[in-house]
Amino acid sequence: MSSLRVLSVSSCVVVASQLLVSCGTSGPSLSARQQQMAPIVAAEERRCLSSGAVVETAFIRQRSALGGPEVCGALSPFEMSAADQGRIAMKPAALLRCPMIGPVDDWLARTVSPAAVYYLGEPVIEIRVAASYSCRTRNGLSGTNLSEHGLANALDVSGFRLADGRVVTVKQGWHGDPAEAAFLRAVHEAACRRFTTVLGPDADRFHHDHFHVDLARHDADGRRRVCK
Repeated sequence: MSSLRVLSVSSCVVVASQLLVSCGTSGPSLSARQQQMAPIVAAEERRCLSSGAVVETAFIRQRSALGGPEVCGALSPFEMSAADQGRIAMKPAALLRCPMIGPVDDWLARTVSPAAVYYLGEPVIEIRVAASYSCRTRNGLSGTNLSEHGLANALDVSGFRLADGRVVTVKQGWHGDPAEAAFLRAVHEAACRRFTTVLGPDADRFHHDHFHVDLARHDADGRRRVCK
């Protein structure tokens, strides 16, 4: 977690009506859609925090306000080191905003591990987290808009460790062993029912080795989904 910059509220200026944090340096910019959706996204996080939907445990710990250059940040993120009450480790731990915690836990506990048992004969005990919070542009490309990772609103998963020690990677398994491929496609399909954006190896060259899931607002009512 050493690459993460966790800053206190006093270190940055948080705009209360939007999910923006300014630290006085240049960085990625919000797209027109992200600017329009920013108040809604911030309100969703505040509702999640006030509802008590996410409870701190040994595996989910609340952190102080999270910031980065200009537009990056979250009001009060959580560090998630395991899902399903500790049964599925997340390595390294992911830093995510409140609304992401429930869907991630539900996906891993109710779909990923059962699918592994069905297709591969063993439950998942660990996932490999390729990325969570990162104040950067989409796909790390210069001149593009802010990635959902910059809002702690996205998770990248590159592999799954089974109880017998086997590791299924997205890179090798998607077009590899038939059982692994079936497992990964079931996992991908289920993610599309829980997240508004799901990108895998068939999406583009940037996602050839991992699954990207996020809760981006693609329209005002939050119904539009992207599943590739």
